[in-house]
Amino acid sequence: MGVFARVRPTEADARPLVPPAETFAPAQVFSRTMHPASPAQAKSGLEQATHPLQRASRPLPLKPKAGLSGPPTKNRLEWATQLAMTWLTAAGLIAAFLTLAAFTPAAAQMTPKATVDTSETIFTVLAAMNTCGYDQELGQSDPLRRQIRSELAGAAQASPDAETTIKELCQFYRDHRQGDQSHDLAQYISLALTLGPPPDFKPQMKEADLPPDAGYVLGLVPLLPRFYKNLDLEMIWARHHQEFEGLINQFHEPIAKLLNSTDLYLRLPIAGYMGRKFNIYLAPLGAPGQVNARNYGSDYYIVLTPARGTLQYNQVRHTYLHYVLDPIAMKRPAAMAHLEPLLPLVQTAPMDEVFKHDATLLCTESLIEAIEARTIKADGKGKEQEKEAETKRGQAVDAAMKQGYVLTQYFYNQLPKFEKEPVGLQDAFPNWLYDMDIEHEKKVARNVEFAESAHPEVVRLAPPKPSLLDEAEKDLVTRNVDGAQQLAEQSLAEKKDDPGRAFFILARAATMKGDMAGAQKYFAQTVEVSREPRVLAWSHIYLGRIFDLQDNRQAALDHYRTALNSGQLDPQVRAAAENGLKQPYAPPQRSQ
Repeated sequence: MGVFARVRPTEADARPLVPPAETFAPAQVFSRTMHPASPAQAKSGLEQATHPLQRASRPLPLKPKAGLSGPPTKNRLEWATQLAMTWLTAAGLIAAFLTLAAFTPAAAQMTPKATVDTSETIFTVLAAMNTCGYDQELGQSDPLRRQIRSELAGAAQASPDAETTIKELCQFYRDHRQGDQSHDLAQYISLALTLGPPPDFKPQMKEADLPPDAGYVLGLVPLLPRFYKNLDLEMIWARHHQEFEGLINQFHEPIAKLLNSTDLYLRLPIAGYMGRKFNIYLAPLGAPGQVNARNYGSDYYIVLTPARGTLQYNQVRHTYLHYVLDPIAMKRPAAMAHLEPLLPLVQTAPMDEVFKHDATLLCTESLIEAIEARTIKADGKGKEQEKEAETKRGQAVDAAMKQGYVLTQYFYNQLPKFEKEPVGLQDAFPNWLYDMDIEHEKKVARNVEFAESAHPEVVRLAPPKPSLLDEAEKDLVTRNVDGAQQLAEQSLAEKKDDPGRAFFILARAATMKGDMAGAQKYFAQTVEVSREPRVLAWSHIYLGRIFDLQDNRQAALDHYRTALNSGQLDPQVRAAAENGLKQPYAPPQRSQ
């Protein structure tokens, strides 16, 4: 059998997985949902839940009905990956862990998933563009843009040092024009998102790591400090502080509702993510309606210019879906490798080249297209309105398939059932991958008649840089147990990642070494620091099994009961806990 072994172990037979494998049986899926909502709760809107959207430098007052934010702390939660377990040699201990194939880290605390803000760095870069001839849709722009342009012109005339600076800056701008002003804006937004704050604007990334368009205009950076100083941009920025605050206040609540409704539909964690950011920047100096979204490593940014008092909220949601879904797919490398036979079949599709060479990005974009199609709302509550909406949904799926996102129809077909189940997307998605008939999907892809032109993809994608614990997970998959252990210990020492995930990796490493005492120690530490109900439940189940193997029945019963009472559990978890309560765990006999 290959790396993507279709092995579905159950509590009854507890068969070993084929190593090295990354399988997706329901028994092996760990939820990332901290408090999964039932379909009824999602429908009602969970009025008492709050979405962790942070505005600028302080949270808005709590408004439960609007789903607004909580504490203004930084985002600190990272997704985990799946891996397969192998047999141990110590007293059949591995049999107790056979269904332990995936891990979900806990949220260290309730932190904002997103911020709505303005950026003085982006303001400065766009001020330079406006000074040098960036006039795109100026007549339709907010009066604030024209007012600031007027102040920039006045500051330039008042400063004896400004003339030389502006001459150099504008010569650079003219030399790096792209042919249309939207592309001009895009490359400077890419650059601005990699720079630190004024007055120095120091690059926050190595030049070799810059996206190509940002690297093309990197020569602007030495000119920015003088431009900022000579035109006294600090004063202009401060003078319009209230207008910027007004923009944030205007759009904070609708964005919060949008993200909250998305989380409710997918039943995603309410808390933020360790070590990851989703920043929404409002840029009034851009042309109205402009949207630029980027991911740098594990951080996602979207920069928008309001148009006629509104934003392109559909693009905000699209970028947010990438933010929450990209890591879920990225951390399943074996499953993504199983999809690679689709790549040769989409080479003539009009979509961006990045999707033609990366199965993970193709998979995620297909899932996002399916979600966006499925959530198209009816214009009313009647049967005719719903029929019209369903027609639009089908058309959206068909359009996505013709762009080259050939898994859209498959994922779309899974969503109606998903909507009726209590599990979150983190539980359902691995099962969808496991159940997928890749030969059938290849046949579907061959029969798609691709469109001649592509719809623009708002997010310029790059695979997120793996963390220490991501690398540790990969080492476990390839049985590099010592390497995984070293990386997990390094992560704990540096305090860069979720400690619960690190302890969980150490527990599995000990399991694979046949070290029962080490496994018991690290699972116990996982229980101490983890707050995710299903991770806690599985940790208690396997601690219970360890105690059963040690003939400590009372301690085992305590852990099984704790697992059973740890929150909303799927049937597989509940069955494992109930079986442990009925009789002591005994590993099955291995076939000879």
